[in-house]
Amino acid sequence: MSAFFDYFTAVYDGRIVACQKMKKQAERLLEAAAKPGKYHYDERIANKHVDFIEKFCRLPSGRIGQPFVLEPFQKARLQATFGFVDDKNLRQYREVNTIEGRKNGKTSEAAAVELDLLLNDEEGAPQVYNVATKHTQAMLGFNACYRMVRQSPELRSVVRKRQSDLYCPFNMGYIMALASNTKSLDGLDVSCAVIDELAAIRNRDLYDLIKQAGSAREQSLIYVISTNGFVRESIFDAQYEYAAAVIDGSKEDERFLPFIYELDSPDEWLDETCWIKANPGLGTVKKYDELKANVNKAVQDPKFKPTVLVKDFNIPQTASSAWLTAEQANNTAVEWPGFDYCIGGFDAADSVDLNAATCYCARPDDPNIYTRQMYWIPQRVIDDAEKAGDRKERDAVPYSLWVQQGYMRTYPGTKVDKRVFLDWFCELRDTENLYPVYIFYDPWHIDDSLLREFKANFGENSMKPVRQGVISLSEPMKDLGVEFAEHRVIYQNNPVTKWCLYNTMKKQDINGNIQPVKTTDPRNRIDGAVSLIIAHKGFLDVRDQYVNLNEGVHG
Repeated sequence: MSAFFDYFTAVYDGRIVACQKMKKQAERLLEAAAKPGKYHYDERIANKHVDFIEKFCRLPSGRIGQPFVLEPFQKARLQATFGFVDDKNLRQYREVNTIEGRKNGKTSEAAAVELDLLLNDEEGAPQVYNVATKHTQAMLGFNACYRMVRQSPELRSVVRKRQSDLYCPFNMGYIMALASNTKSLDGLDVSCAVIDELAAIRNRDLYDLIKQAGSAREQSLIYVISTNGFVRESIFDAQYEYAAAVIDGSKEDERFLPFIYELDSPDEWLDETCWIKANPGLGTVKKYDELKANVNKAVQDPKFKPTVLVKDFNIPQTASSAWLTAEQANNTAVEWPGFDYCIGGFDAADSVDLNAATCYCARPDDPNIYTRQMYWIPQRVIDDAEKAGDRKERDAVPYSLWVQQGYMRTYPGTKVDKRVFLDWFCELRDTENLYPVYIFYDPWHIDDSLLREFKANFGENSMKPVRQGVISLSEPMKDLGVEFAEHRVIYQNNPVTKWCLYNTMKKQDINGNIQPVKTTDPRNRIDGAVSLIIAHKGFLDVRDQYVNLNEGVHG
């Protein structure tokens, strides 16, 4: 029996310990091979690529120079990647996304795939790229390819090193390292792009450009291998969600092949029998004793634990100093039961940061908190990116997309007029009959004239200032953290809010009081989280009188 059938059958029937996503994917692949339709599984074509790697490629590190003998899990994945073809023998899958723990041989595997698609894919003038945000990261895969070539007499005879690439004269193809200078990417004719560590890429622009650059090829391939990372709401998170949806069948994409190796629960990280779920090469490629040492250290050192959970077990985390873990911050619920009254909160900003407002709702018979947020940036931010032809927008997030989707609005010019907060709360009142009983705000950026307009619209006692600092924010920040941990904060899966939550760090004083602070990266905005904390502070202050207003409303 081939590795494809042997490995995936063993995963499916439990002889190989695997996570639920891998079990489901194994079932899907075995069913596709057993019931061919538009595509069928061709063992000969599958083995053509596997045999090339094992015959000609050499290990680029570790036991350097030794033949690259693929592990069963690697061989099975490659056979699945290349073995499903149509009646013209063109492969089905144009994008493969593998998520696995570190040190499972992903860089060597990816380098071997690059050489295979340069020399063994019957492609004219193939263009093969190592893709990363930074050139140094892209060069890691490129150098692995080069070391494979140097150690193989057969590969050395047909591939030569030039100044910026590995060149094959007989088919005029090359392998090149490619970083995220997006202005230089137009015009590429990609036959294969290998992305090693997708989690290190901050936004999806580079990825999307590479994907589009292969559209002229008959069977271009994007080959992604990555561990999880600490950057949330990134291209990695988007691709992970997409991959999970394809595996469970909620999305259909016949060209996309995902493999997700992870723990089924964060509680499994101390169970040695579960470690292989996230580390398919454990005991062969990845050293068991090294993983055990890392786990033991993480038990003793809480600051090291997030690194182990992310990199060894693919459990998403935020930074160790983050206010919320990734699991706590992520809530995809979009319930909105309907309310007549809300508490408002907003965080006004200077010309650089976001301006964020929160509509906060609760009722006595419901344990959840329901919020809606709106954000504003100067129109100049969008215009400058378009004028410069820079697809990577300010702060490396898709502001223009968020504007199109209605999560964010722009204000003409270079600075947002703080009157947008008043207009939004009036809009909620006038178009949705949602009345702000109180509005809590940071008084730093609000002048007296705007304050008078707020009071004229919502009452003389409606506006409540909240000074920034531990005295005002520690208690509501801690209390709201508990609500997030219980997944009781329903923020309508707003991607801007989620991004701000992931970015929010906590600063603690010697008395254990905390307040929200930014990371050292100025691009990581937290204004939406601050607005929400301010609103929650207001809720705690007026809880009894506010909740009673919504009792029975829209029930």
